[in-house]
Amino acid sequence: MTELPAPSLNADRVLTGVTLMLAFCVLAPLLDVSAKLATATLPVGQIVLARFIVQAGLMLPFVAVLRLDWRMSRRTLGFVFARAVCLMLATYCFVAAVAVMPIADALAIVFVEPFILLLLGSMLFGDEVGPRRIIASTIGFLGAILVIQPSISAFGWVALFPLGTALTFAAYMLITRAMSRAMHPVTMQLHTALAGSAICLPLMAVFDGSDIAELDAIMPQGIEWLWLFGVGFWAACSHMCITYALKFAPSATLAPLHYAELISAVTLGYLIFDDFPNLMTWAGIFIITGSGLYIIYREHVTARQTVTPPKQKR
Repeated sequence: MTELPAPSLNADRVLTGVTLMLAFCVLAPLLDVSAKLATATLPVGQIVLARFIVQAGLMLPFVAVLRLDWRMSRRTLGFVFARAVCLMLATYCFVAAVAVMPIADALAIVFVEPFILLLLGSMLFGDEVGPRRIIASTIGFLGAILVIQPSISAFGWVALFPLGTALTFAAYMLITRAMSRAMHPVTMQLHTALAGSAICLPLMAVFDGSDIAELDAIMPQGIEWLWLFGVGFWAACSHMCITYALKFAPSATLAPLHYAELISAVTLGYLIFDDFPNLMTWAGIFIITGSGLYIIYREHVTARQTVTPPKQKR
């Protein structure tokens, strides 16, 4: 999630933030649905490229209307391209996974990302990580194994791709954290989409005619254009929702709501693809969700202890 400067909070603003966060949880799985529908006939690399191109086109009007500054330093430009590479890899791994496995299963595995983020934050930023959060992270990974094990049996090693998404998206989040004070989040999304397009286009050109199924682009036909547009459209809409949700409400309030995305993913997967998690997958989902919520709770407690100094004895 993209952090914004803490606003002055009131009940109406927080309610708006919560509403936008729930909108994200409904819209984000529509991106996954569009991608899964597209993978039936189109290469994964082409779907990733479509995400960036469409998202860039949709973000341009927002930057123009808000009259945001396009300029950035060379250092920030490097961060933008690093962020784009992480998002490109995260998207590729997830799209490749949902091409063969249910969206809810893949998303459940991706939700180990907060645990990875916790550990990376400790190593790179020196964030303090107590034993309770380490235990919760370990339990969360065990929950992921409950989802991964039957998935490997059913779909092969592609079931590990969501772990790649979790790892690269955690890196994406850390880069976003480093950039958040230097660039407006809307401009950040536009520049990331432009950088992703600049990286993907040459790659797709190089592999054109290579017979590598995942990267050899083909001309979309009929409704395939709609699926490609949907990938970028729902990506832009969902990210705008979460960006502005964080403007109105603190991340500590919004973070637990993120797990509502699993409900949307399960519902859409069942209605559109007739996919429904089995008992072992449900067990893994509950363990991952419970561990994630506990970590969020501990982050909130730690933040409060940091902000509120202990009372001195007289």
